[in-house]
Amino acid sequence: MASALDRLPRAPARDAPAGQLTDAELLARLCRAPVGRLELLLDDHGGLRGLAAEPGALPETPHLGAAQAERLVCMLELSRRLLQRSAAPGWRVRSPVDVGERMRSAMSLLEREELRVLLLSSKNVVTAVRTVYGGNLAGAPVRVGEVFRDAVRCQAAAIVVVHNHPSGDPSPSADDLRITAELAEAGRLLDIELLDHVVVAADGWVSLRQSATTW
Repeated sequence: MASALDRLPRAPARDAPAGQLTDAELLARLCRAPVGRLELLLDDHGGLRGLAAEPGALPETPHLGAAQAERLVCMLELSRRLLQRSAAPGWRVRSPVDVGERMRSAMSLLEREELRVLLLSSKNVVTAVRTVYGGNLAGAPVRVGEVFRDAVRCQAAAIVVVHNHPSGDPSPSADDLRITAELAEAGRLLDIELLDHVVVAADGWVSLRQSATTW
């Protein structure tokens, strides 16, 4: 006899455009499972963001079979790799949007706070990405020397500092503004411009250069 879960609505028709599907419907197509099971799975993890942050828990979920869970884990791993590679060196910073959108994709799902430094050439091409801090940055002493260390070694023309807010809200804190002012001043002394400080989160991103609060 079919279980109550198996009687839940199945995946939508194959001719429905992917862009019109819900998260659960897209996952149902990938996993070849009833939509209702994926809706329950997303509810358990607090949505797609929570699901992506806990792929190791999927093999134990009661909502999917082993093969379905394996498909979903592989999809999440491919997505993670794509997002990481989207922030790899070699792209040019033309505006805050270039940094905000690209680094939001790479960092917004991180469970802990990280501060990364983009090293830029004289033509604003990203030559390297360095993770300087990881953990809870709130109230932590961010040392200016550590932020600029690799920029000095690599003779970077400028840097962009990026950090994430795991809370989902990209609004800069008082500490973010203070640190930005200190880094901007240090950059002037070192002749390495702080081109921007961007805060990224699930709900968006904020360019402190664009907001003109610290320069």
